[in-house]
Amino acid sequence: MDLLGGASFQRLEGALKAASLRQQVISNNVANVDTPGFKRSDVVFEELLEQAMNSADIGGFTGTRTDDRHYVIGNSSGSQPSARIVTDESTVFNNSKNNVDIDREMALIAENQLRYNLFIQQVSHEVKMMRTAIKGT
Repeated sequence: MDLLGGASFQRLEGALKAASLRQQVISNNVANVDTPGFKRSDVVFEELLEQAMNSADIGGFTGTRTDDRHYVIGNSSGSQPSARIVTDESTVFNNSKNNVDIDREMALIAENQLRYNLFIQQVSHEVKMMRTAIKGT
């Protein structure tokens, strides 16, 4: 029995991976703030997750296909979306054609850290609830 394999726990796992990837991407942006021609990158995850959650279920049900002739009910793949890195090629912040704004990047790091801490607290709560259910106290 896979106790932590539920959909909500998988979403939390994906969100943690996205936050970790976002930290790496933002750190790379900060490291290249003075590199001429460098274009900043960002991580897209929340929008993909929202789209998947809105289109995945029909009335809260997801069907399992055991044969290719079966109709698809809900999300046919059953997988969670993964984070993607996108590069902003359209903007220029200074004369060196670099588009990294250090103040914005530092704010994004702080926001991402808060988001990561929230996800860790949620995972900890899920595990604590499972432990309480198993032990009974």
